[in-house]
Amino acid sequence: MVADSPTVEDRTVMEPDGGAMAELYTRYVPAGIRLAYLLTGDRTQAEDLAHEAFVRCVGRFQHLRAHTAFDAYLRRAIVNLHTSGLRRRTTEREWLRREGPRAATTVSTQRDVGEREDLWRALSTLPSRQRAALVLRYYEDLSERDAAEALGCSLAALKSLVARGSDALRASLSSYAPEGDDR
Repeated sequence: MVADSPTVEDRTVMEPDGGAMAELYTRYVPAGIRLAYLLTGDRTQAEDLAHEAFVRCVGRFQHLRAHTAFDAYLRRAIVNLHTSGLRRRTTEREWLRREGPRAATTVSTQRDVGEREDLWRALSTLPSRQRAALVLRYYEDLSERDAAEALGCSLAALKSLVARGSDALRASLSSYAPEGDDR
């Protein structure tokens, strides 16, 4: 026996359109937010959790076995997302406990954002070939030979461009250095 094709009503339940999604949202998400709030204790986190679960459930709506049990699927998705978030935070905390001190020393030796901004501002004032030579050599970390090939110049010309660009940058950045800073 051949199964009948789904009726129009069955299709709207199986594949919600904009109106059906809005109805699902208004019917089930407020309860989902309340559940998520009880799990997280934070209103904004609860809203994010409930909205993420709703998007995931609606995205998989046609695969749900019982479309009338959307609220149960949504609750399960909220709990699963919350549990996954807890696991992720536990893993992050463990990593920070293990690697945090080492990562903190690495970060503390880096220049601050303001100094990087000054560097990029000074770099933008250089002639284009000097800027390209410095970027290829130090930012892209190309060897002298590869950088010269990329610029289409000789190795000696590249070395000259890098030296002149470095000198110009050094002079430009010395005017940005705060007093008492010997870097």
